[in-house]
Amino acid sequence: MTKHSFNRVILYARQHRANQGVNETLHRLVDYLKRQKIEMGIDQDTALSFELALPIIPRDDMGKKADLIIVVGGDGSLLSAARMAIKVNVPVIGINRGRLGFLTDISPQDIETQLASVLAGEYTEEQRFLLQMRIHDNTQTYFQNDALNDVVLSRGIETHLIEFDIYINQQFVSHYRSDGLIIATPTGSTAYALSAGGPIMHPGINAMVVVPMFSHSLSSRPLVIDGQAKIDLRVSKKNDHQLQISCDGHESHTVKPGQHVAIEKTKELLRLLHPTEYHYYDTLRIKLGWGFKPPG
Repeated sequence: MTKHSFNRVILYARQHRANQGVNETLHRLVDYLKRQKIEMGIDQDTALSFELALPIIPRDDMGKKADLIIVVGGDGSLLSAARMAIKVNVPVIGINRGRLGFLTDISPQDIETQLASVLAGEYTEEQRFLLQMRIHDNTQTYFQNDALNDVVLSRGIETHLIEFDIYINQQFVSHYRSDGLIIATPTGSTAYALSAGGPIMHPGINAMVVVPMFSHSLSSRPLVIDGQAKIDLRVSKKNDHQLQISCDGHESHTVKPGQHVAIEKTKELLRLLHPTEYHYYDTLRIKLGWGFKPPG
């Protein structure tokens, strides 16, 4: 099915000392887009990290020219770009220069062939929801951020278990003494939540998963809940130190004893693009090392 083509490409990348391939792929991508006479630009963060002779596109100008954000890097880079993309309703596609690449599924070797079809309007589009996290005390909001993968409450550098209560839609669920808690979207179910024993959820379902981390209770298990649910974490005043919370493993923030953490879906959705030959179960099988596909 042919969808609309794109008039302008916005490049997004994060500098990573351990991955020199990002810079190489960026320049290869720029050369290719120049040959195709595609208008290009970069966001402010990318301009600070890479020397590219391209105009910087302000956030309030994004989405005005049938734009496409192309992320060069790993899943972490796409997670960062997603928080920008949902605010301007611009679709995102990723070129994988990371390790697993659950979200960035174009191979650096296939830039020309796979991007040509995407730019011409041949692609698959998914809509993925993010989580909005807010630290508050019922009178004041101290910090808020969005997460495509997960929101993680943890004990930080302390060695003691932390205590907190979880409420879902204002109903008490459980009191926890644990290392922390992971609340993940279907997109994030193959990330940190998976390593903590959570289930894999297809990205098309409207659900979240709540995964306790090394709970003191052996009966604690991951809990899949409705995607429209509103979660309230109430940090116990019994904690004798501050806790940490992060969104997609980025920008950790302090949560003080007695404060609350509200988590719910964002109203905006991420428009994530894939080449037409992309299949979710193929990605799982390849990235997780499952059995080979039978012939025929």
